[in-house]
Amino acid sequence: MSGIWTIIAAASSFAISAIMGIWLVPFLRKLHFGQTILEIGPKWHKGKQGTPTMGGFMFIAASVITTLVCVILYHLTASTDVAPAETRLMSAKIYGGIIMAAAYGAIGFLDDYVKVAKKRNLGLTPKQKLLLQFFVAIAYLGAMYFFGDNTKTFIPFAGMVDIGLFYYPISAIVIVGIVNAVNLTDGIDGLDGSVTFFAAIFLILISGYMNLIGLSVMSAALAGGCLGFLLWNFHPAKTFMGDTGSLYLGGYLCAVLFGLDMEILLVLIGLVYIAEMFSVILQVSYFKLTHGKRLFKMSPIHHHFEMCGWSEVKIVVVFSIVEAVFSGAALSLVVFG
Repeated sequence: MSGIWTIIAAASSFAISAIMGIWLVPFLRKLHFGQTILEIGPKWHKGKQGTPTMGGFMFIAASVITTLVCVILYHLTASTDVAPAETRLMSAKIYGGIIMAAAYGAIGFLDDYVKVAKKRNLGLTPKQKLLLQFFVAIAYLGAMYFFGDNTKTFIPFAGMVDIGLFYYPISAIVIVGIVNAVNLTDGIDGLDGSVTFFAAIFLILISGYMNLIGLSVMSAALAGGCLGFLLWNFHPAKTFMGDTGSLYLGGYLCAVLFGLDMEILLVLIGLVYIAEMFSVILQVSYFKLTHGKRLFKMSPIHHHFEMCGWSEVKIVVVFSIVEAVFSGAALSLVVFG
């Protein structure tokens, strides 16, 4: 019966996110919270100038509300033999994870607001964003340590391995890296939401397989929220998620995988995001080393395929299939590894 809460979470989050767009999109348009398009971007993106941004509030509100309500109701109605200390730690992982994701969303909102207020595509400086992002990551890891979390992590075919104090600096770098990688993936209509939807589906399966209902509910809320948002964001987009949404998604994905103690699976479940991030790193490095030559027609890599003639819908479909394949591989490692 516990699985019913996962279904309720997915359906409720979808409904909240989808319905919220009915008033949020006109509200953002009324406030003139429109996206400014980069001059160096694809020329055909100029038609998107002024499209309301910060639409990520749809799935933020949906996933937070749904997770909190469903997890609380589940704990109130379920009988459990789990030791109090374990219950306390898992609750900390769920609520702490939501707070971390919301904090990253707040950083994104600040970045978006600066862009809107100054009518430009550049918000906070890279240094400001990194300092804030590392602060949130360190605060989250510190809170988990306070609530009794350990430094063990899942390694395929080896089980749970204790990596000692190296866990903390590595984890902080991983969290900040994934958050920024998800942010870079948000560049065309429906891409970030679609990829994250498929990532969340497999996180539901992994959490359910491990019988961690709270994290399954959390993943379901993310999947439902993203799907509801895609009704407004799929091509042609009526709203963009903005950094408000993309940074939140990165923090949320990390929260679930760190809650599972399966941080290493970010390599597979986060492969699309990581590829986007490294395409930017490679492009910049190659440009500097060759004094002006480009490795890709444009980065992040979804823009390279756009410049090659792929439609936005084709890119979303192909990237989503890639995400599903590698997330399926991550699930296989959990089940068989």
